Amino acid sequence: MELNTRGRYAVMAMADLTKHGDGGSVPLSAIAQRQQISLDYLEQLFLKLRRAGLVESVRGRHGGYKLGRPSSEIFVAEIMTAVEEGTRMTRCFGESTGGCVGESRCLTHDLWSALGDRIEGFLASVSLRDVIDGIPGVVRVGHVPHADPAITTLERPTQ
Repeated sequence: MELNTRGRYAVMAMADLTKHGDGGSVPLSAIAQRQQISLDYLEQLFLKLRRAGLVESVRGRHGGYKLGRPSSEIFVAEIMTAVEEGTRMTRCFGESTGGCVGESRCLTHDLWSALGDRIEGFLASVSLRDVIDGIPGVVRVGHVPHADPAITTLERPTQ
């Protein structure tokens, strides 16, 4: 999967802004410190996020950035698109270019392409609010929601 730091850092920074913004602005330096991301790199990302309307800059003594719209209306896929981060799973670049292996597609092209579509769909359905509140349907390692504490393993249904 091709997912570089641009997309990850942009989502991390936007989640930080959601958590610590409380409707107001947050200085990039505070986000950079909390998320351990270079301030220069964040400035580049936020320029793109601002152009996409996902954040607004606030000038003055209490300046910084704030969300461009409610966190429940900003989706992870939008953030990644704004910073020009794709979720391409194949080596080739789509239908308009040559194949994965020379001029032909690799044997697993459709598998990776379908996975990329699923990832895109998932990211398009997850809002910043979901990221902060916990993504529905995601089970964290070592955590079984609504489970009896006496049960320590998950059992597979028998067929």
